[in-house]
Amino acid sequence: MNPERIFEEFPAPSYRGAQKQALRDIQDAFAAGNDVVLVRAPTGSGKSLLARAVAGCARNVDDADPSDATGAYYTTPQVSQLDDVAADDLLADLNVIRGKSNYSCILPDERDTPVNQAPCVRERGYDCSVKHRCPYFSDRAIASNRDIAAMTLAYFMQTAGSEVFRKRDVVVVDEAHGLAEWAEMYATIQLGPRTVPFWDELRVPEIDDLDRAVRYAENLQQKCTRRKDEVLSQDSLTPAEVRERDRLQELIGELDWFVSDYRDPQSPTTWLVDQSESSGSGTSSDADGDADDPAGGPLTIKPMNPEKYLQHTVWDRGNRFALLSATILNKAAFCRQVGLTPENVALVDVEHTFPVENRPLYDVSQGKMTYEQRDETTPKIARTIVRLMQRHPDEKGLVHAHSYDIQERLADLLSDFGVGDRVRTHDRDGRDAALDGWKASDDPDVFLSVKMEEALDLKGDLCRWQVLCKAPFLNTGDSRVAHRLEEGQWAWYYRTALRTVIQACGRVVRAPDDHGATYLADSSLLDLFDRARTDMPDWFEAQVDRMTRPDLPDFRPAAALDGGDSSGGASSTRGGGTGDAGGSERRTRTDRSRTRSRSRRSSRSSDSSPVADVWDTDG
Repeated sequence: MNPERIFEEFPAPSYRGAQKQALRDIQDAFAAGNDVVLVRAPTGSGKSLLARAVAGCARNVDDADPSDATGAYYTTPQVSQLDDVAADDLLADLNVIRGKSNYSCILPDERDTPVNQAPCVRERGYDCSVKHRCPYFSDRAIASNRDIAAMTLAYFMQTAGSEVFRKRDVVVVDEAHGLAEWAEMYATIQLGPRTVPFWDELRVPEIDDLDRAVRYAENLQQKCTRRKDEVLSQDSLTPAEVRERDRLQELIGELDWFVSDYRDPQSPTTWLVDQSESSGSGTSSDADGDADDPAGGPLTIKPMNPEKYLQHTVWDRGNRFALLSATILNKAAFCRQVGLTPENVALVDVEHTFPVENRPLYDVSQGKMTYEQRDETTPKIARTIVRLMQRHPDEKGLVHAHSYDIQERLADLLSDFGVGDRVRTHDRDGRDAALDGWKASDDPDVFLSVKMEEALDLKGDLCRWQVLCKAPFLNTGDSRVAHRLEEGQWAWYYRTALRTVIQACGRVVRAPDDHGATYLADSSLLDLFDRARTDMPDWFEAQVDRMTRPDLPDFRPAAALDGGDSSGGASSTRGGGTGDAGGSERRTRTDRSRTRSRSRRSSRSSDSSPVADVWDTDG
C-alpha cells in the first residue's frame, strides 16, 4: 500500500466539509504503520469517496512481485449502499459483483431463470455457448481482474478461500459498525423445516448441552453428505433439486465449521444452542438416540463474537484495512468484538460540518414503549404523530416504528383518526417498492417504516421530519443478548441502542445546507442518552444538549390533511425555528392529485426475518 497516493486517488473534483483533513489523517495513520484504520465519519460526510481514495492506494500489479497481493476490495453489509456505489459516476471504477441469484440467464428459453438455477448448474458437463456473455460470469471476471472489486459483505465472506477472489492488498469495509453482529448472523446455523431439505424425515432429539449438539451436528452432516451424493448422481437436475443440492452443500460446510470450531481448544468462540418445541412430525430413528428419547424441535446454533470466523472471512483477505462508519462509538469495545488488538488499530475522527441547528432533536415523549406499557403509550404516540402532521402539512415525514407490531398498531390508529390517506406502510416483501414509491411522490405523506434506521439517504425535500417511536434496544429474548447481559455487559447493550439512534438521526440531514427534525416519542430514549452519554460522539452530544420540547398544535386531525394548523409550531424545520422559513405555498388536501400505489398493511408472515431474533421485528 502507498498512502502517499491518497489525495490523487480521491475521485471528486473538489473537497467538501472535512474531507481533505480526513484524507490527511488517514494517510498519516497508515504511514505510521497501522494495518487497520477506523474512520469515524459522520453521516453525510462522503464516506464512500474517502473509501475510494483509500482503495486507490493499494499496491498495483506493475509494482508487485508475483507473490504479492495487489488491488483492493470494497465491501459493505448494506445492499442499498452497494446500489448507491454502483450508481455514482464518481465511483465508476469500483467494479461491482453480486451473487448469482441477482443475475438472469441469457439463453433464449431461460431468460427468467436466475443464474444459480440455469442449465450450467442443472446439467452435468453442460457446455454453455454464451458463457462469455453471461452477465454474472462477465461481472465476476471484470471484478476479479480490476484494481477495485466491490461487493456486499455477505458475498465477500462467502468467497473466502475462493481461487477467483484471492487476498488483496487493501480491504475497505463501509458501514463497518455492525461487523461483529453481521458475522454472528452469517455464522449462525438454522436447522429446521425451512433450512434442512429432508427435515420431516429426521427425528431430532432434545439438545440439552453443547456436546450433544455437536454429536447431532456430526450425524446430520453425514446424512446431508449422503443426500447430496444421491442428488449429484443424476445427470440432470430440476431447479428444485439444484436448490436442494446447494443448500445441502451450505449445511455441510456450516456444520463442519461448528464442529471443528467447538473442538478447537484455541478458538475464542462461545457457542449457544436454542431449540424450539417439537411439532411431532419427525418419525425416523436417529443415530444419536433411540426412538424412546424425547423428541426436540428446530435448532439455532449461534456463535458469540466469532473471531475465528472473521479471521477466515475478513482479516485473512487483505494486508491493510480501512473500516468506515459514523457509529464506531468505542474503539476498544469494537476491537474486542471483531478480534483486533486495539494497540494495533488507529482511529481517525472526521469533524461534523453540518450546523447543529439544522439537525434538531425534539422531546415529544409520551411514555415507555416496553411490551408491558405499549398498549397505553402507542395511542398517545399516534396522536402526537397527527399533531406533527399538522406542524408539517407540506413536508414528508418518516416514522421509525421499530417493529411490524408497532407499525400495524399505528397504521390502524392513524386510520381511525381520519388521516390514513396521508400514511403509507410496507410489508417484509414490498419494502423497497414501497420506499421508492414514497420517495418518488410529491405528496407530503408519512411513511411508517420498520428497520430503516441505516443506509437510507433522504436528502432535501425527500423527508424533513422523522419520529423515533421506540428505543431500539436489542431483544433480551435472544440468547446472545441474554448471555451478554448475564455477564454484565450493560454498556454494550446501551451502546448498541445508541448506535442505532445516531444512525436514524442521520437519515434526514444529508448536507451542510440540508435540514430536518427528529422527534423522540419513547421516554426510554431519554434514559438511553443518560446511560450511554460517555460513548456519544461530540457532535451528537451537542444535538442532545440542544434538545427541547416543542409547542405542537392542538390535536385536530382534519388540519393534518387540509394544510395544517396555525396554532403552535410551523411547517419548516430549519434550525428548529417556528416560522415558515421555506416560504412554501401550502396546498389544500383537495387540490392534491393523489395517485399512488401503496401497501396498506403488513402481511403477518409466519416466516421470520433473517435478523428477527436479533432485531425484534415482530415485537
